[in-house]
Amino acid sequence: MARDTKAIERLFWSIGLPGFGQFLNGKYFKGIVLVFLEFIINSRANINTAIVLSFLGQTEAAVQQANYQWLMFYPCIYLFGIWDAYRDAREKESPYLFLPFAIAAYVETVGVIYSKTFRINGILLGPIFLPMICIFLGFSIGLVLRHLLLRRLTF
Repeated sequence: MARDTKAIERLFWSIGLPGFGQFLNGKYFKGIVLVFLEFIINSRANINTAIVLSFLGQTEAAVQQANYQWLMFYPCIYLFGIWDAYRDAREKESPYLFLPFAIAAYVETVGVIYSKTFRINGILLGPIFLPMICIFLGFSIGLVLRHLLLRRLTF
């Protein structure tokens, strides 16, 4: 399997469940820690209940069920696991590779903070959909920033 394909595979398994990419990379201790943290934070934050309610269109109920004290931990653990598995599977180092992942974690955390009240056209996005949108926004900002920094290195 080509090295880039391997890295993408690890990235997608980590999106599915933090820690799985680490297992595939042979980093068993990190994988166990990430799966354990995923289980603890997910259950304490009531993430699965919030996901089900959100997809059923019951966003207000999802907001009520979410434990925001625990939910605030999730973006950083989730995106760290994805970045770490992807980075470890890559053949060569890549400058500023962390930026899109780290900025996505920060912006998603802001999304969690505002998910109780932020509305678009009167629609409450809640603790699942607003943070999901924020991941893509933060990742895009990070990609642009990384591109600008890499261009600066070549001058």
